Amino acid sequence: MAKINPYLNFNGTAEEAFKFYHSVFGGELSEIHRFKDMPDADKITSKEQNKVMHVSLPIGNGNVLMGSDILESMSPDFKQGNNFYISINTESREESDQIFNALANGGIIEMELQQTFWGSYFGMLRDKFGINWMIDYGEESH
Repeated sequence: MAKINPYLNFNGTAEEAFKFYHSVFGGELSEIHRFKDMPDADKITSKEQNKVMHVSLPIGNGNVLMGSDILESMSPDFKQGNNFYISINTESREESDQIFNALANGGIIEMELQQTFWGSYFGMLRDKFGINWMIDYGEESH
């Protein structure tokens, strides 16, 4: 069965926010990954390269709060209200495909499901109701 986790987006304050959430909830703050570590990072500005690409904080029993900074060059319409995703962690590539395709029906695919450089089978979309979703199958965790 898939697990659902909130994924928050920030306008340059993801690291500060997650250090705050860590002080509130405790837990193990994961390594903070930056956009400068991704392939083709030289194609974004030096200011954007240092922004947070991904951070996660386990909270309680099986819940994970995740987040990143939004790059202005990729999301010029960022504003409060569209700054979150629901991240679904699946148990197989097949489950990922089924959920992604069902949610994408009538919606907008932002990133096709694909094998990523960080090792996950991952995709992003906005459903026909305007809700943002991330589908993630990390084979190393299964």
